[in-house]
Amino acid sequence: MLTAMPIHSMTGFGRSTHHSPLYHATVELSSVNRKQAELAFSASRDLSTLEPRIRQFALQCISRGRLQVTLHVTRVAADAGPLDVDLSMVRALEEAYRKISLETGRDIVPGASDFLRVPGIIRVQESALEVEQAWEVIEPALHEAMAHFQEARRQEGQTLLQDFLQRLQVLENTLKQIESAAAGRAAKQAETLRKRLADLDCPISAEDERVCKEIALFADRCDVSEEITRLDCHLAKFHQYLEESEAPGRALDFLCQEIHREFNTIGSKASDSAIAQAVVLAKTELEKIREQVQNIE
Repeated sequence: MLTAMPIHSMTGFGRSTHHSPLYHATVELSSVNRKQAELAFSASRDLSTLEPRIRQFALQCISRGRLQVTLHVTRVAADAGPLDVDLSMVRALEEAYRKISLETGRDIVPGASDFLRVPGIIRVQESALEVEQAWEVIEPALHEAMAHFQEARRQEGQTLLQDFLQRLQVLENTLKQIESAAAGRAAKQAETLRKRLADLDCPISAEDERVCKEIALFADRCDVSEEITRLDCHLAKFHQYLEESEAPGRALDFLCQEIHREFNTIGSKASDSAIAQAVVLAKTELEKIREQVQNIE
């Protein structure tokens, strides 16, 4: 027996932060709709070698959508590198003060606070990150961010599921109306033909072979029983896909196309205003379902 898995939206967001004595790591995951599974990786150059293992993990968790993975890793203050001084900027600052002294005729020299106020003169010299040490905080942050990401997608998927079920009920009710209206089409056509013959005072009997043949041809042209049977199967299959364990997005997308085709055929064959109106209602609801199917995994 299959274990039902809640459907997931293709859009979601997850974020987590972890620390160690050496590093502080933040992982952010966000996704948007795509027909296939894609991954975009953003991190400092020092961490670029982690992309394959992160890609392998992430693509096991999604089957559709474009997932953006962003890593922010910094050293803690206790592991800060040595200070570096930009001597060219120091000389440029001193030269600026010398020019001010010449212009004003006053001996003005920069003090220590003046050097500190200029961005970039004194900065921490960053050393390369140790990838495996950084991975010790990245990995738990990645797993926790993925859990938050999946939960966000699950919650949105549940909202979409309720919308699907409501609209499927509309389709099922509309299909019953079509089936009921279609059942009496041949009899109504026969009555219409008899009435026209009577209005025209036509001597042709309503039981005439030609009249019976016309009614039989009409009944054959307007028969939508096969389309109704296929639609019953398609709608039942839609419910089944929503309940199964596999991500149903692609299958539902294809199924929507098949349902649309059957309703189109009914609309072209029915030759009845009530059925035509019902088909328009069904196609309107189906279009809303198709739009939402584009959002699920």
